[in-house]
Amino acid sequence: MKHVSTQHQLYGWLLLLPATLFLLAFTYYPTLATLAKSFFSQGTAIRPAEFVGLENYTFMLEDDVFWRVAWNNVIYALFTIPISIALALMMAVWVNSRLKFKSLARMSFFLPTMLPMIAVANIWLFFYTPEIGLIDQVTSIFGAESQNWLGDPDTVLGCIIVITIWKEAGFFMIFYLAALQTLSPELEEAARLEGASRWYYFRRVMFPLLMPTTLFVLINAIINSFKLVDHLFILTKGGPDNASSLLLYYIYEVAFSFLDQAYASTLTVILLAILAIIAIGQFVFLDKKVHYQ
Repeated sequence: MKHVSTQHQLYGWLLLLPATLFLLAFTYYPTLATLAKSFFSQGTAIRPAEFVGLENYTFMLEDDVFWRVAWNNVIYALFTIPISIALALMMAVWVNSRLKFKSLARMSFFLPTMLPMIAVANIWLFFYTPEIGLIDQVTSIFGAESQNWLGDPDTVLGCIIVITIWKEAGFFMIFYLAALQTLSPELEEAARLEGASRWYYFRRVMFPLLMPTTLFVLINAIINSFKLVDHLFILTKGGPDNASSLLLYYIYEVAFSFLDQAYASTLTVILLAILAIIAIGQFVFLDKKVHYQ
């Protein structure tokens, strides 16, 4: 075994030092500080913070708004994640085929991803505005009444889901498109010679080979489903009656509107725990089905 000199070891550690410092400063320290703060009360200039143990967590379990927001987030994730990934895969397969104006199609699908979040929210605000919005203008042609899409608790969360899918599908498409271009064309030619249909080739050959990309996209989609703030801030402010509020936006409200950073830290710890459990579950159960090349 070749001996590695101390100088080479030191050089390697120095290369890792900048990334390590950034991780410590912006990931590990904030996480530990947030965890510690969740066990204290909210301090003021007159009354300093006191250790309260699990009191903040007990309050969270009794918080009706938290459970409403958590349920909203579950519905939001269950719709945005699978639909965004399915659309991304369909678009990638389509623009990877022998298609005229292929570059134009790719650019059109990816364009929503390049737009800033605030710009996207304002664009869709024009669509959803009652009476003068584009959707009401079109539906009024067929005699439909005006609908307050963002002011109705029954429709507001669906409106946010549509915006997210529209913006994220093109982003995920890029990863699938890059993965498709690494597949050997000989696989498809061999499948055709064997008389396999396109669906059979996709189900038995293409999709299994795309599982590493699917795992990567799935992790990103789950993370994105828990971090929406910008659209809600512009479109609904979490209303009406918290019908469109999601967990991260509720944390933002608690920390910066209600000025209760201790309770916000508690909610943040729960959010991090949920994401950690989901990520571990994905790697434990899905990694067995991934075909690495």
